Parts: sequence; C-alpha cells; structure tokens
Amino acid sequence: MSDALESAREALRRVFGFEAFRGRQANVVARVLAGQSTLAIMPTGAGKSLTYQLPATLLEGTCVVISPLIALMHDQLRSARANGIRAATLTSVDEDWRETQDAFRAGELDLLYVAPERASQPHFRELLSQGRIALFAVDEAHCVSEWGHDFRPDYRMLAPLMDAFADVPRLALTATADEHTRKDILHQLGIPEEGMVVAGFDRPNIRYAIRHRQGLQGQLERLLEEHPGPGIIYAPTRRKVEELAEKLAAATGRTVLPYHAGLPPERRAGNQSAFVASEDMVVVATIAFGMGIDKPDVRFVAHAGIPKSIEAYYQETGRAGRDGDPAQAVMFWSAGDFAQARQRLGEVEEARQQGERARLDALAGLVETSTCRRAVLLRHFGEDPPETCGNCDNCLDPPQVVEATELARKLLSAVYRTGQTYGFGHVQKVLTGASDERVEQRGHDRLSVFGIVEGEEARLLQPLARALQARGALVQTEHGGLALGGDARDILKGEAEVTITRPPERQQRRGGRKGRNSAPNPVGDPLFDALRELRRELATEAQVPPYVIFHDATLREMAATRPSSLAELGSIGGIGAKKLEAYGDAFLGVIRQH
Repeated sequence: MSDALESAREALRRVFGFEAFRGRQANVVARVLAGQSTLAIMPTGAGKSLTYQLPATLLEGTCVVISPLIALMHDQLRSARANGIRAATLTSVDEDWRETQDAFRAGELDLLYVAPERASQPHFRELLSQGRIALFAVDEAHCVSEWGHDFRPDYRMLAPLMDAFADVPRLALTATADEHTRKDILHQLGIPEEGMVVAGFDRPNIRYAIRHRQGLQGQLERLLEEHPGPGIIYAPTRRKVEELAEKLAAATGRTVLPYHAGLPPERRAGNQSAFVASEDMVVVATIAFGMGIDKPDVRFVAHAGIPKSIEAYYQETGRAGRDGDPAQAVMFWSAGDFAQARQRLGEVEEARQQGERARLDALAGLVETSTCRRAVLLRHFGEDPPETCGNCDNCLDPPQVVEATELARKLLSAVYRTGQTYGFGHVQKVLTGASDERVEQRGHDRLSVFGIVEGEEARLLQPLARALQARGALVQTEHGGLALGGDARDILKGEAEVTITRPPERQQRRGGRKGRNSAPNPVGDPLFDALRELRRELATEAQVPPYVIFHDATLREMAATRPSSLAELGSIGGIGAKKLEAYGDAFLGVIRQH
C-alpha cells in the first residue's frame, strides 16, 4: 500500500499542484487504492472530492460518481477537466450523452458523474456492464438514510446497482452524519463497520455568531458592509427571499439576487450561474440553494431564521470558507421561529416525531448556550473539543450569564394562572402590574402574580420568554397565546434550573472587525489586483468561474513570492501540470510587468 500511496502523492503534486494530503485524505485514498469499501465522514471544505478524483487518475477503469444535483456535477466537472482529468456527466441536460457513453465503453473516462435517479435505472446498469468500473463513489451519502436530515428515496436504489458489480469497491462521502445515521449508511450501502473513516467536523476558519433578530434589515446591511466578498443569506420563505434581495440591493448598492423554487427555471439557473462566477455577489435563498454549489470563496453565510436542525446548520454554514480563508456564519433568530417549528412537529409522521423533537432541542441548546458555540456543535457530532475555540461570538465576547430560575417560575405561573391563552405582552403587563384595561376586565389584576416583577427582573422577562420558548418550556397555541410545555412543570416544582444570557444594552457597530474576519487578501496591492483581473479574463474566455482557474490563496502566493520561471510558478500550491501549461506564461507575464 505504501507504493500505491507514494504514486498517489506524486499524482497529487502533478495533477492538483499540492505537496501533501490534508487531514484524513491519505487514509481514504489508501483504502480506495487497496480496493477497500469506505465511508468517509469529512467536513465541508476538507477535500472530499479529491478522495475519488485522485484515485480515478490511477486506477484502471472509470470511477462512477453518484451525486444528487446537476449543478454540483457540472461544477465538479469543470474543476476536474481544468486539472486534466477525463471527466463527463450523464444528466438530463447533457446533449452529448451518446459521445459520453461511447467514451465510457472505450475506457476513455476517469470520472463519470450521474444522479441517483438515473443510476438506479436498468438501462444504466446495462451501460456499466459494457465498460470497466474502478470505483463507485456516493456523494452526500446521508441522503440514503431515513435518519439523515436530507433523505432521498432514490439513494435506497443504489445498493442493488452496486451489488450487481460486487467486486467494485464503494466510497460513500458525507459531511454530516450523527452516529445513528452513520450506522444506517454502512448498512444501506453494504460497507463494513471497520471501513468508516471519520475526519473530524471542525471548520476552524469559520467564525460562528448567533444573535437575536431585531431589525433584520439593518443587521444584514451591516453584515454586507463588513464582508465585501460573496455571501449566502438563507431566508425561511420565498416571499422573504424576494423582499430581502430587493431591499438589500437598494440599500447597499451590491448585486443581491434571489433564489427559490418558485422562480422561472431559466432565471433561477441564471442567478445561480452569476453567483458561482462572481467575486462579490450575494444570494438570498431558501435552503434549496447551495447543495449544488462547490464555490470555495463564499465569505459569509447568514440565516434569517433558524435552520431545521444542527445537521442542516452545519451543512449550510459549511458552504462558507471552503478555500480555507476566514469566513463567518451568522444566525438571526427569534422565539417565534421555535414556536412555529414546534407546531410543525405535529405534522410529522409519528415514527419520526421523537427524532425531530430531539433535533430541535439540540438546536435550541446551540442558540441559547452561553459557552463556546463550536464546542456545542462538535460535541453534537460525538467529538471531544476544547472548552473554548477563540473564534465564535461567545468566546470573543463572553456574555453575562444570569440565574433566572425564580423569575422563570413567576413567568410560567402567570401564563398558567391567566389560562394559557394570552400572548407575552399581556402576561408581561400582569407580572409588572401595568395599569391596563384588558388586564382589569379579565380580573387579572386580582391574581397573586399581579405586579410581582419589577426593576432588573422586568428587563429580563423578554429574553427569558425567548429562552423558555427555545427550550420548549413555553409553547405557542394556535391563536398565538403562550402555554406550558416541555419541562415547565419541572421548573415550577424547582426540579430544573434556568439560566439565560443577559442581552447587550444596545447592539453597536464594531469597527475594526472587517479586517480581522475577511479574507487576508493584500488589499491595494497592484500585483494581486492585476493577477485577479487576468484570472477574470481567462475565466470569461473559458466560460468557467474564476476559482476554477486558481483560488485566491494561489494568487496571494504568486503576489508574495513573484516567481520568475515556470518551474518556480509550478511549485506554488494549487498549480498542477495542466494549469501550468495552460496559464503559466500569462501569469508570469503579469508578474514581470510589476
């Protein structure tokens, strides 16, 4: 195996321009080259695609890649071909399908990308029997599991296909799978338990921040001001997507485009293509967006509401900073988000309710924690991280934690004694003893809880109500009132504690953050700017996104080292033989001018 790995290292340098493997890539590649079936759990941005693209250049036959989205396949196709890998796709929009099938039969393809819907059809199995297959690679493998957060029934049809070619090894890849989902993937795809390689979930270059939603428009405008690079904003509804895109574009002067399933297909595809090719555009989207995008230079991901689960949050925020440069993930949430999510639990089939409730509780824990966000995230995936990370909002600016069990008992008592039908505003008036006609009409001014909260406690009522809703101790009725739920009775009996984080007096704009958290590009360096301009021209000419030519990190190294020959240029990370031949002289020409 060592000889095979040595060949792989040489190919890594020659094809991709990298001197060394990252993380657990070497382990996975070694297993693939040895013909061993493997489940690789690797964080987004850890180079999952390299673990099958590299072996595909060394093995006899074609690596068949099953991938869930056409846009993702075409994105990876461009990158593979730019590195000189013989790759093709068989999708519903490809007009060259005959040529692709002929190339496969003739053994002229290293990689063949196909969707699970096509892979499960008899005619595709027949095609595969006419050529030589080196490997089955199943991307986004969590889609095979009903326990996964993104289950797709067509993935269940892959096992019979692969069983028909029993001697071909299997490689399943995912960034997000808890323990239950991992076991299910192994079972569904017929991979032995010892074949699992877990690379860890940490994305140290992403800064996590979670804030209460107050004046969302202004909060997002500040975010766009701090981050001039590309970004994704996830909004909960199509209407909110359209509204935010229009208002942010008008307020900031940036290109901000919408993306959701209700847009005409050609406009949706056009907006996605424009984003992939851009160096500063922002997309406001529903969660339908992003899974099909392999864009490495996304500088921020924002959630304008809570995601479905910690797994979904991890996957969506993982679309930021895939190039390894600093990036930010910000979530803006409200108690109403959790109230609606808990109401929707009633619509889930009974067998899945317990799992979905546990997911929501875990997400509430992440939102409400006063400790390190990254540690909460990593523990959720079974890791044992340090107590602090130094790169999340709670580590950088530790919040003040307030013991609020007694106040919680007062609030829950007031909700109970007023009949569990009134909203927070009414309950707040009762507790603070406000003079109010509606309170008096209902006789709530004669309750024992009337006027029992004042001063500092009164200021904490709203954040406390939010925290209790997030954890499910307060739930919203169908008419918008508050009722007891979850562990409310344990709190009332003194058997459960409540702590909350004290909200800041006022959210201020923080100067100086932009430089710390945006990509460390040499702003104002005329050589770096000129290299970027050349990259833009070459990308337009080749009809590919700029990052397919070279990543920013490669241009930074060029600007810093100023190579004077092709040999020197070829030693820079990310410049393989094919790219050196295609673009080397052009970039050396620009460097010489400076």
